[in-house]
Order: sequence, then structure tokens, then C-alpha cells
Amino acid sequence: MGTTTPTTTSLRGGEWLIKESNAFETYTPEDFNEEHQMVKDMCLQFLHAEVIPVIDRIDKMEEGLMPSLMLKAGEQGLLGASIPEAYGGLGKDFITSTLVNEGLGGGFSFSVAIAAHTGIGTLPILYFGTEEQKKKYIPKLTSGEWKGAYGLTEPNSGSDALGAKSTAVLSADGKNYILNGQKCWITNGGFADVYTVFAKIDGDKFSAFILERGMEGFTQGPEEHKMGIKGSSTVQLYFQDCKVPAENLLGEAGKGHVIAFNILNIGRLKLAAAAIGASKMALSMTVDYANTREQFKTAIANFGAIKYKLAETAIRIYASESALYRTAKWIDDKEVELQQSGKQFNEALLGAAEEYAIECAMLKVHGSEVLDYAVDEGVQVHGGNGYSDEYLISKAYRDSRINRIYEGTNEINRLLTVDMMLKRAMKGKLDLMGPATAVSKELMSIPEFGNDDDSPFAKERKAIANMKKAILMTAGAAVQKLMMKIQDEQEILMNIADMAIETFIAESTLLRVMKLADKQGEAAAQLQIDMMRCNLNDANDKVNKAGKEAINAFAGGDEQRMMLLGLKRFTKMEPFNSKDARRRIADKLIAENKYPW
Repeated sequence: MGTTTPTTTSLRGGEWLIKESNAFETYTPEDFNEEHQMVKDMCLQFLHAEVIPVIDRIDKMEEGLMPSLMLKAGEQGLLGASIPEAYGGLGKDFITSTLVNEGLGGGFSFSVAIAAHTGIGTLPILYFGTEEQKKKYIPKLTSGEWKGAYGLTEPNSGSDALGAKSTAVLSADGKNYILNGQKCWITNGGFADVYTVFAKIDGDKFSAFILERGMEGFTQGPEEHKMGIKGSSTVQLYFQDCKVPAENLLGEAGKGHVIAFNILNIGRLKLAAAAIGASKMALSMTVDYANTREQFKTAIANFGAIKYKLAETAIRIYASESALYRTAKWIDDKEVELQQSGKQFNEALLGAAEEYAIECAMLKVHGSEVLDYAVDEGVQVHGGNGYSDEYLISKAYRDSRINRIYEGTNEINRLLTVDMMLKRAMKGKLDLMGPATAVSKELMSIPEFGNDDDSPFAKERKAIANMKKAILMTAGAAVQKLMMKIQDEQEILMNIADMAIETFIAESTLLRVMKLADKQGEAAAQLQIDMMRCNLNDANDKVNKAGKEAINAFAGGDEQRMMLLGLKRFTKMEPFNSKDARRRIADKLIAENKYPW
């Protein structure tokens, strides 16, 4: 499926924590080729021409409107960017499909419908279906003629997906599976033609099935009334002795969890991409409002308090985007590598996404929280008008909130981040023990003073290296002290996850800026350097706070004192005037009247 060849020496999943990355081998948004940029521009044009003008009609759920827009998107190739050409797609690389998610991310409820259709609505069949199933369903899903949906969640099983109660029993003649149960919160459920649904065969074999609208015994409930994404169809599905042809079993019986969890890895990264697209749109709307709204005889954009909000939103977007495309390229390269080793396209992408499942989980958390910050501060800058439905920022605010809940809640993704790292270490895929031991020895040594390294960004690189040491010290000591009980100490795991997320995002931003400054010169990249330093400064403080909370929760006495001193050493940075840096960033936003990077 990938059409590029590997151009970077990719780290394995989680290895960024124990190895230093090379800025010049790090993929950044500045590396998009002409085709990438064209696809992104096409998505933005589609939004502004077809979606935004009818956004109120979408939110009122005008019958047939959303499906017709999805069909139009299909006609432009936006539903099949990375679907193989054999099934009607464009066969582009993973970067391209990520860009489609970002480009369409600012489309409010439309973005949700598209993301569900192209992700969980299509990919399970593409990656796990038989050749007959793929030939039957994928071309029509790719064209938009058929719409896709996905039924996993049940009233009593949300995060605990394997606790599902829906059942499937093979009929006496072996021709059909008889499904009974229900699903809830099904995006696109009200109009979809094809559904991937999970149930337990004989009450214990968690499995996936392909259902079609109109199957006997398959009905749906009314549309849910939601806080946001009001134009997105969300219904319950009911199965009462629903007959599903035996050949519609998807993948192996009892292996439904493989489908569910693998699809989530890709979905998390794509959600981060959509959140970045939505954040850019929200910030651009906010900057435009700040430029036109006058108070005390001047535009509110001229006030320092407003400049802070505009700049801080831009910084968080830039940082999250840096990590997003760094990871997307790792996945793209791994996919090509696996294909070259003889894997089929579906095995290759699934294997690549699984390799970077840790990073996908972190991106989902960070991207969704950046969007929440962008819309929250957007409403604040709009003042009372931000609370009015006349302004799109109020819709953006309501629509944003769901992102921290679906594709695995941010709490679940934080816990998974640490859990997956520890499991990789236990399986020998990630050497955490060696570096953690080295850090604990360093704690006993006399700290180094001065820094003879005068290479570009040496202080920032050292700060990142030290933040990684803080994670290894804290996580290593917590695991050693708590052993298997650590899984019950969710607060500590969340602290460690926050340390990891902040460090990964800060490092990705630094690498992007180092590469840019080398190419353009530091003077030309001054604003990006400002964004990187503001982000790094704040990330360092957050690592210190999360580390302190974790250490205080499991250590005491001399051990606690020594670790807190170590944490202080590892998060020490030179003073930095972030106010002036943010003002420079805000002035650029104000001059461009949008997010310009």
C-alpha cells in the first residue's frame, strides 16, 4: 500500500525514550512533497466549498445531507487515499491518509462521519476480510456508494470491550450465525449500509461479523441527542435472532480482539490528525475575531492577555503536529519494510501500527487535549459572543469534548502508554532496565557543572535527555518498589504517562526546529524556535510536577529525598523569557490573521 521507500532510520516503538534521535532523519511537515500538499489543500477546499456553508443544516440532521456529502467526498477520492488501487482506492502512503484526516478535521460533525467511515467503518474489512469480502465491500465503501459503521460498545461495556454480552450461535444447518444483543453510540449508525459488529460465538469466542442494513432481525434505535457533534448520526443497534451469513464472519472466530485493538491503534493517530486540523481552524477563527473585535478603542488582539492565549494555542498545535508526522513516517517506513520482507499490505500496516501503538496512544491524548485548549480559549477570546450559536467557535467547543472519550478514553490511553512500555521491556523489545540502572548510578555521582557543548541547541538537547532520565528514574523505582501491584496504582501510572507524553512531544518539536533552522538559518526560523522553547520550558515544569507527585506516592525517607533531588537536577533549566517569545508568535498570527505554519 505504501508508495514511498524508507528514508529515515526509524526507532522501534518506545525507543525514543532510551535513544537520542537524529534531527536530520526526523520527518517533519516541512518534508511534505507536492502531492501531499495538494491532497491537504483539496481537503480544505472541500470543507470550505461543500461543508461549512451547510453546517447548520448538517447539525439539524437534514435527511440525506450527510450521506450525499460523503458520496461527494468519495467522488473526489477523499475516502480512499490509502486504499489499494485494486479496490478502487488511490494507493497512497500513510502520510497522505494522515493528511486527509487533518485536512478534513475542521469539518465539525462531517469530520466525525468521514473519520468513522474511512477508519473503523472500512479498515476492519480491508485488513481482516477474505478476498471475496474485500471485493464485495471495499470498492463501494471507497466510492462512498455504501457508508460504513462499527459496532463494539455496549451499554455495559465501554472501555472493557471484551466484556460484551452480544452473542452469536451457528445455526443447525451451518449457513447463518444467529446474533442477539445490542450496541450503543454507533457513529453513522442511522444511515450506514455496512457494519462491523462484535459478538461472542457460543458465549465466549469474541468475534467480528459484517452486517448489512436490512438483514433479518437487525434494527436500530432513534438518533441520540448529544451535547456536541449534533450532525453526526449516533444510534443504538439491536439484534434479535439476526441472521448473518456464515461467510460474513470477519477474521477468525474468537479473534475479534485482534481486529478491535489493531484498528484502534490506527484510529488513535488519525484522531490526533483530525484534532490538529480542527485546532488550526479554531485558532484561525479566534485570531480573526480578535483582530476585528474592538474594546477601549483598539482591537483586543493588541492586549497582552489575548496575545498569550493566541500564542499558547499555536505553540501546542505546532508541538502536537511535530510529533504526529514524526510518528506517521515511522509507521509508513515500517509498513514499507514489512512489505519488502514479504508481508501483504494489510499485515504490513497492522504490524507497523502495532509497533508504534505507544506513540499512537500518546498522540491521541495530546491531540485531543490541544483541541480542547484551542476551543476553550477560543470561546474566552470571543467573550459573550463565544457563547452564542451565531459564532462557529461555540459549535467547535461542544464538538471537541467527545475526542477525549472515544478511541479509548484519555485515561485508558495514558494507562496503556506505560503498560505497553513495560510489556515491551518484559518481552525484550525495549531495554529499559539498562538505562534505568545507569540513571540510578548517576544519582549517586557528583553532578556535572558547565556545558562544553557549543553545538546548535545543545542546552535544549540536554534538557530533553534529562527529562528522559527523570522518567526512567521515576518509572524504574516505581516498578522496583511496587512490582506487580503497580497496575493498581493508576495515579502513579498516569503521572509517568504525563512525563512520557510531554517529553515525546517536546523532543519531536525540538527535532523539527533543529532541522528547519539548519536548512533556513536560525534567524529565519526564529518564531519556530520561540515555539519550541516555550513548549520545552512548560514541558519541563510538567515533568517535574508529575514526577514529584509519583515519587511522593511510593517513596519515603532517604530514598524519597534522593529521588526528589535527582528530579530537581534533571528538570533544571536556564531562565527563559517566554512572555516576549509568545508576543512575537502572537504578532505573526495577528499579521497573518490565521494559523500560518
